[in-house]
Amino acid sequence: MSPLLLLSLLTLLPTITLSTTPRSLYLVTPEPITLSYHNGPLLTGKLAVNLLWYGRFSISQRSIVSDFLLSLSSPASPPSASTWWHTTSLYHNSTTQLTLGRQVIDSGLTLGRSLTSDDLTKLASRMSPHRNTIAVVLTGEDVLVEGFCMSRCGHHGSAPAGRHGRSHFAYIWVGNSVTQCPGECAWPFHQPIYGPQTPPLVAPNGDVGVDGMIINLATLLAATVTNPFGDGYFQGPANAPLEAVTACTGIFGTGSYPGYPGQLLLDPTTGASFNAKGLGGRKYLLPAMWDPKTAQCTTLV
Repeated sequence: MSPLLLLSLLTLLPTITLSTTPRSLYLVTPEPITLSYHNGPLLTGKLAVNLLWYGRFSISQRSIVSDFLLSLSSPASPPSASTWWHTTSLYHNSTTQLTLGRQVIDSGLTLGRSLTSDDLTKLASRMSPHRNTIAVVLTGEDVLVEGFCMSRCGHHGSAPAGRHGRSHFAYIWVGNSVTQCPGECAWPFHQPIYGPQTPPLVAPNGDVGVDGMIINLATLLAATVTNPFGDGYFQGPANAPLEAVTACTGIFGTGSYPGYPGQLLLDPTTGASFNAKGLGGRKYLLPAMWDPKTAQCTTLV
C-alpha cells in the first residue's frame, strides 16, 4: 500500500472501514480542504457508546477513556472537550449527544492475540443491540492487529446489523500503540520516527499509550457521526477520504506546522500539554476539526 494514502478501505463491502493514520503520513502536503456532503445519513440525537476492551487494560486506563467519552457531552469550563465535540453538530444543525453505554472486558483474548480486520468486525458485532449506538473495540498493547502501525492506528466502519443485514451499524477500533509503535500512533507524546525530531510532550493523563488512543478515538468518533456509512461528509475518493479530523491531521493548537503540534496549555504541576478540559479535572489533547461554517480547521487553543 502506498505510504501517500491517508486513509484505506480495509475490507470488502458491505463493511466499510476508514482509518486514522500513522505519524509518518502527517508530513504529506495537504490539499485545500473542502468537505462535501454526499447525501447519506449522519448519526444524530442521543447515541450510546458501547466499549469492548480486548486485551490488557488497567482500571486506570479504562477510567481515562470512559471519562473522556462522558466529557464530550458534559459542560466544563473552556476550553472543554464538549466544546470540541459541538463542532460535529455544525455538520447537520442538530446535536449528537454521546452517553457511555455498556462495557465488556475480554482479557482472555477469545479470538486470539493476533486479529484480522474481519475479527474486529466480529468483536464489534458482539455489542448488540446496535440501534442508536456506536460499538467501540479497544485493543490492548498485548494485541496484534492487521495493518496496525503500518497503515493505520485505528479505523471506523459499518457492518450489517442482525441476521438479514437490512440495516448497518457503525463501529470503531483503536489500538494501544505504546509497546508497538508509539512514534507512529501516539505522537506527539512520543518521539516521532520520521520527520522533524521535536521533543515529545508530556501526556496529560500520564499514559502515553492511552492518551494517544484518546486522540485517535476522538478522530474516529467525529468521523463516525459525520460520515458513518461512507456517503456523508468527506473530501477525495470514497475509499480514501479526508474526514472531519483527518482533514486537519497533525494540528492541535495555533501556529502548528509539520512536526510541531502548535501552542498548547501546560499543566503547571505535571508539565503535561493539553487543550481540553473534561469531567473531574481530566485534561486531554484533542486534534483540530474542520468547521463547515468557516471551512477551516479549528482548534480549541
